Amino acid sequence: MGLCVVGDFAWDVLIRTNNQLLKGGDSFGEVMLTPGGSAANVAVWAQRCGLDTTFIGKVGRDRLGDLAHEDLDHERVAHHLVRTDAHLTGSVAVFVDNSGERSMVSGRGADFFLLPQELPRHVVMRHDTLHLTGWSFFTDPPRTAARLAADIARESGARLSFDPASFQLIEEMGVDTFLSWIRDLRIAVFLPNYDEGRVLTGLLEPHAIAARLAEILPTATIILKLDAEGALVRHEGTETLIAPATNHLVDATGAGDSFAGAYLAHVARHGSPVAAARFATRVAAWVIEHLGSRPAGDAQLARIIADAAGAQS
Repeated sequence: MGLCVVGDFAWDVLIRTNNQLLKGGDSFGEVMLTPGGSAANVAVWAQRCGLDTTFIGKVGRDRLGDLAHEDLDHERVAHHLVRTDAHLTGSVAVFVDNSGERSMVSGRGADFFLLPQELPRHVVMRHDTLHLTGWSFFTDPPRTAARLAADIARESGARLSFDPASFQLIEEMGVDTFLSWIRDLRIAVFLPNYDEGRVLTGLLEPHAIAARLAEILPTATIILKLDAEGALVRHEGTETLIAPATNHLVDATGAGDSFAGAYLAHVARHGSPVAAARFATRVAAWVIEHLGSRPAGDAQLARIIADAAGAQS
């Protein structure tokens, strides 16, 4: 039955320099327009890793909205894109520094204005996993639509995956407020990175963070992404540390999204959260060695995906 992802599609304007930007100065670098949006990225990576995936989101009735259709068709992701004249297709400025770390400024495009009545209930109902991100919860809309999608999924027996998305926006909203919107969703898979886990729990040590998150969300398998330190899986009371696959960081953009998509694809087909996290770590490691959140695949990525499929056959 596959994966349904509800959330944001946006275009990333990726800017990368190899030197420090000076106030009032000029510099050469790389400027790229690439498809993105956290939810759309997860959908694409799940599909690339072998899981039938459908994306639901909202785009403008503009050229970038047309290109969103073309992009998802190219990635073989089934999609239900609501079109609107009221807002432009979403866009995000992504600044990548010379260490590979990224900072983002998100515009409020059409992706932030999905309404409950625009949600295709029948599409959500025919999948056995629903994935949502924190980007759908920081404002309303689209929060009411995202919560409705979670209700529909729960009523149809689907499991819910959730990525909290942004430690800074969680802090700005308030941790208690953010948790009040997600505690009742019966999340089955929770995919924070270290900073999101730190902010949500007030703790610093990864094992303590994972344990506290398991108390906050007792129905969830906790997958704590630790960047250069790998990942920590807490499943049914047992913790497993996943070793990193690389420390060669070129661009961190989309690393967490690729991890989530790869994890969901692997666990849906093979069942083991630990094996899925190991596979997701390898996929994310490949992503951070390239520019952009969805770099074109190559022979190395194909081997990573094929090796995982062969190991479980």
